[in-house]
Amino acid sequence: MAHVRTYNPSVRVGNWNEDIQLEEDTLKDFLDRKEKGQLLIQKSSGLIGKMMNPINLSTSCDGTVKFGDTVMIVNRGNPDRTVYGIGQYPRDDSALAIHLSNADADKGENGPLSVTGAKKLTPCFRTAFKILPADQYAKVGDRLRYCQPFLLVTAAEGSCPRYLYSDKVLFNRCAEKSRNQVVQLMKEPTFHCWWQIEHKNPQVRLEFENEPVTANQDCIIMHCKTHQNLCVEEKHFIPTFQGNEYEISANTCLDSHKADEPRTRWSIVLAVAGDPSYPMALDRTGDQCPNDVKTTV
Repeated sequence: MAHVRTYNPSVRVGNWNEDIQLEEDTLKDFLDRKEKGQLLIQKSSGLIGKMMNPINLSTSCDGTVKFGDTVMIVNRGNPDRTVYGIGQYPRDDSALAIHLSNADADKGENGPLSVTGAKKLTPCFRTAFKILPADQYAKVGDRLRYCQPFLLVTAAEGSCPRYLYSDKVLFNRCAEKSRNQVVQLMKEPTFHCWWQIEHKNPQVRLEFENEPVTANQDCIIMHCKTHQNLCVEEKHFIPTFQGNEYEISANTCLDSHKADEPRTRWSIVLAVAGDPSYPMALDRTGDQCPNDVKTTV
């Protein structure tokens, strides 16, 4: 009750001089931060505008994924739950995307960024990632192979690169709603940022080991340290500036046949030359193939 004024505004009671000075200092601080562009809403709006800029996905002449490619990581949904059996929730198609929350923006440039499953599948800085080698045994331009470690890094130009990161669940380090293993974007490419591709069929994974990864086909993206799979949490939603989007975690989900559930199956989307399923894909002409093409999934 100390801050309740029992008199009209013209009556000076209590610490009236300190109250006036506090209001003036608060206003000066606000105007100073606004002039320097340090307000949270200014930071958020600027980054959001950059993240929605369109981007060109790489084109694959032979249908395989290579180090250095700009790709989208897409999970195919199941709008009809009866396709995969009773007990699963209907889910839309989603793409791995950067999520800038108010808490992330307040942490500054060095803090982690969240990721979500965006329902809008248009290639932009928010949904595009580059595949880079994780060790010295591969280089840019080589084919990505099954069980080979790689890094997923943000493809936004003119910004600090962020690497897809995960680690074991702790009390203060887990997904916000599902409480499973957290997946974030970090500034430093440590061993916690290493991932590898596994074949979607567990019965033939040994045969496909060290074979080139085919673009636009379902696969499993597994974390090298914890052996947990990149997963869409179809029951949990995160509010974003583009509506509610799926929470992303690292969680191995198996059905009754010990096979990976569809929410852990991802496609590394490229513009494959001659692929009729993509309207902007280019036909191969001779031995030449363009490096980039703008496409929509």
